[in-house]
Amino acid sequence: MTSTRLTTPPQEKKSSFKLGQALTIVSGHFVHDTYSAFVAPLLPLIIEKFTLTLAQATRLTALIQLPSILNPLIGYAADKISLRYFIIFAPATTATLIGVMGLAPNYLSLSFLFLLIGFSTAAFHAPAPAMIARISGKRIGMGMSLFMAAGELGRTLGPIIAISAVAAWKLDGIYRLIVIGWASSFVLLWRFSKVSSKAHLKKPGSLRALIPTIRLFWLPLLVITIARSFLTASITTLLPTFLKGEGATLAMAGISLAILEAAGVVGALVSGTISDQIGRKPALLVLFSASAILLFVFLGTQGWFMYPVLLLLGFASLAPQPVLLALVQDQFAQNRATANGFYMSMSFLVRFVALNLLGLAGDAWGLRITFSISGIISLIAIPAILMLPKLSKPNESDEDMGKVGEGLE
Repeated sequence: MTSTRLTTPPQEKKSSFKLGQALTIVSGHFVHDTYSAFVAPLLPLIIEKFTLTLAQATRLTALIQLPSILNPLIGYAADKISLRYFIIFAPATTATLIGVMGLAPNYLSLSFLFLLIGFSTAAFHAPAPAMIARISGKRIGMGMSLFMAAGELGRTLGPIIAISAVAAWKLDGIYRLIVIGWASSFVLLWRFSKVSSKAHLKKPGSLRALIPTIRLFWLPLLVITIARSFLTASITTLLPTFLKGEGATLAMAGISLAILEAAGVVGALVSGTISDQIGRKPALLVLFSASAILLFVFLGTQGWFMYPVLLLLGFASLAPQPVLLALVQDQFAQNRATANGFYMSMSFLVRFVALNLLGLAGDAWGLRITFSISGIISLIAIPAILMLPKLSKPNESDEDMGKVGEGLE
């Protein structure tokens, strides 16, 4: 069988959306995030096995975020050279590390594994969104929606697969699932054999280009990221632990997380596309306002009424990410991978801090109060969104938008 070369007809280079190329990338995102989604639903078992406090447990998950400090450098390199092998082998690497975490003999070795998972995650997430942007033509929001929806779908199926695997093989037997991650990487290797992840720009950008935008663009975006990180870290990482503490079984806690993430698939799928039409700011204002309200509604519900609220909460709270990714790509057409790496680094590092603080707060006051604090913090996003500078129109083309045909040869 010959390898499939992803090429772009010359007449389509300027503005068309390359669906086939996009699906190749988002499939890797789906598989990668399916495995990384094992952590949250299995966290109660990890806490029990190693007799951990909430602070120690959240410190483990926070270690996954730490290597994101390298994201700006990875993104900068992706703007200059091809890093397609980072994307190709990330699913296999993450699957392997997640699969053997049940075999870790102690907390220190488990911490090292989680740190390595973080490196694999950073290697994938820095260059991949920039590649999506380059093949999205004028519909960057739609491209980011597909990319994030694939990740959310992986995070939806991940808890179900993890709970089922533990039920069948126990925590130390989930290594049997590693083979799927390697199969995915071999498929990506076949599909990506002739593809470059870099952009061939007439005037390649640099890290210096980001400096003048720090005060007007990156500081408001930092506040928005802080607000989002506390909210999403609470409900995606600690929801199973919270529900198990409230009396739910591990299976029901895992299913609840899957419901939340399933709604996030829909939110991620439509939010970027909608923001292409109505603008990034209005979309973000609606989503952040709804997320805070729905979190407090969730905390006040009991029984089966909790599940429709979880659906709405998952939709609203997980939908902003494609819009934020598109926002960054809109503003830095000459430095897309670099800017994306900077944003992803900021996002993951803020989440690292948020997870540690949430763990400490959970030990001190309990997760119900901790979730309430997260909801209050999420509201600081609203003035920050209003502080963002006047943004380029989402559908406004730039001279480099159509260079994907050259970059993917």
